[in-house]
Amino acid sequence: MLKEGDPAPDIRVQTDTGETFRLSDLKGKRVVLYFYPKADTPGCTVEACEFRDGIREFANKNATVVGVSPDKPPAQAKFKEKYGLPFTLLADEGKSAAEAYGVWREKNMYGKKSMGIVRTTFIIGPAGTIERIYNNVKAKGHAARVLADLAEATG
Repeated sequence: MLKEGDPAPDIRVQTDTGETFRLSDLKGKRVVLYFYPKADTPGCTVEACEFRDGIREFANKNATVVGVSPDKPPAQAKFKEKYGLPFTLLADEGKSAAEAYGVWREKNMYGKKSMGIVRTTFIIGPAGTIERIYNNVKAKGHAARVLADLAEATG
């Protein structure tokens, strides 16, 4: 299980445009890496739109927002276009990123157990270490909380 202060695992997955994304390419920047279960579902849409609505403030804090789910690139592209999301969405089809970050776990919904993404956000510092982890995120209001913490961290 990752903890604050750990080096952020480097991930290599496809973006919503089908290009290869490597987290290490963003070294030197602060990254808000958020994992969500499925594109264009109610909670995931709320969360994505809140990050979208705060994108200027994130940029003012020198933070790059990146969303990750197990959806395929075309599903990510459609979600991005439908809601005007101004940040990269990653298609973690093989769940390698989710597994590296420990967010692909057993979930219990209405008494039925299954594997899935546990909504989690990581703030990764410019040096590539994990500065903050938000576990079991509730979508509504989450982006504002992350932004407030970034404001506090950057002064």
